[in-house]
Amino acid sequence: MSEINEKELAEWPEGIKKTRQREAVFQILVSAKEPLSAHEIYRRMEQEKISDNYAISTVYRALTVFEEKGLVVKSTLMGDDTAVYAWNHGAHRHYAICLKCHKLVPLQSCPFEHMDMHTNDEDFQITGHKIELYGYCKKCKS
Repeated sequence: MSEINEKELAEWPEGIKKTRQREAVFQILVSAKEPLSAHEIYRRMEQEKISDNYAISTVYRALTVFEEKGLVVKSTLMGDDTAVYAWNHGAHRHYAICLKCHKLVPLQSCPFEHMDMHTNDEDFQITGHKIELYGYCKKCKS
């Protein structure tokens, strides 16, 4: 994922109605260093005092709009039915996930980055992939 710059934080996505609620979710996601659940986004909005007493359902509605436009990548981590969301900066990330505290540690690169992926079925077109590694972070291991 590329480093976030001030210009990207200020640029509102084209074709989406701008509301205070959506803008709050947008600011949290664009500046996040890791994928966040809707509840984590909501907590950050409260911590940064930008929640304006919104309900969690407001966060879910904003995420749905962003996801429908392809601006957010939604993932569900193994062993945890919680969906996490990351702003789509144009590059994808893979993570190592702590089985105890669920901390997400970004991998430095994609193992498939330089591979030409094929299937034996000519009618199947690969459009993406997902890699998750599981283990224990330094804190949970000790």
